[in-house]
Amino acid sequence: MFIAEPGDTVKVNYTGRLVDGTIFDTSEGKPPLHFIIGKKEVIPGFDEAVIGMVSGEQKSIEISCDKGYGPYHEKLAEEVSRDLLPDNLDLVVGGQLEVTREDGAIMHFHIIELSETSVKLDANHPLAGKELRFDIEMLEVKKTQSG
Repeated sequence: MFIAEPGDTVKVNYTGRLVDGTIFDTSEGKPPLHFIIGKKEVIPGFDEAVIGMVSGEQKSIEISCDKGYGPYHEKLAEEVSRDLLPDNLDLVVGGQLEVTREDGAIMHFHIIELSETSVKLDANHPLAGKELRFDIEMLEVKKTQSG
């Protein structure tokens, strides 16, 4: 039985919850998650949590925002006049808006508030600033091929 180490490919089932118990993501009903430990394919706290696990092992962990999706930055939430937005946009609270900047970079915003004259947009990840809880089941550890 292999112990998971950085560079190994792992296959896990998981359920992610907020502190209040709300499920925000799960592999239940979907294929298991495959990733290479240490390649930044998952959030840092999840990556670290699977190190040392073996096939068949289960664990529950808590991840602070600094090891999750980072802190919430107020400066990334901004109110914009509707006059600055195209008329044909279907704006709804909870919806998303993609904006291409002058330098060609694409910004993703969540619509968090609407009024008749303005739209409040937030570029933070929806889970920024939140403590996360995960139940993890290690299904498989594939060792890195050396050569």
